[in-house]
Amino acid sequence: MIKRHIGKIFFIILSLIIILTVINSKILKKKNTTQIKPKELENEVYSSNKIKDVKYTTKDADGNEYIITATEGEIDYSNTNIIYLTNIKAMIKLINSEDITITSDYGKYNSGNFDTIFSKNVIINYVNNEITSEYLEFSLERNSLLISKKVVYTNLENMIKADAVEMNIKTKDTKIFMYEKQKKVNVKSIN
Repeated sequence: MIKRHIGKIFFIILSLIIILTVINSKILKKKNTTQIKPKELENEVYSSNKIKDVKYTTKDADGNEYIITATEGEIDYSNTNIIYLTNIKAMIKLINSEDITITSDYGKYNSGNFDTIFSKNVIINYVNNEITSEYLEFSLERNSLLISKKVVYTNLENMIKADAVEMNIKTKDTKIFMYEKQKKVNVKSIN
């Protein structure tokens, strides 16, 4: 009977030693962590959020496909759905229609709703139409392209200069306009 009690006491002591060792190692681990200075953290965070060779692909309910690629992306820490892009190429593959290609130097992509803003040296090509500008807002949800800032719309027959071009991706309805009513859209015949 004494052997049983000695065995139980030995087991309890061994269990306590193991528990104390685990607790002690966790406490020591916390004490050994070094304090990171805010500047060091900022540099580390900044360098860790860049992504090379970015590619996103999505399809809407109708089967239209949206593909965007960039040489570099950087995640916005205040909203992780937002990714800032560099050297962008996008393609909108439409069912029952021609593809739309878009290129720009910079952009802002929302991975939550697929909305994309293209900026600086924006070029949009659709069939025999080319639109250049400095800013493009694309919304898959609204099925729209809103092109603005130094807009030049060129096709086989005309060159049009305007403040903005708005296009419905589904219907291809296009509206070309000036922001100020007293200013007129400039249309020049190429032929």
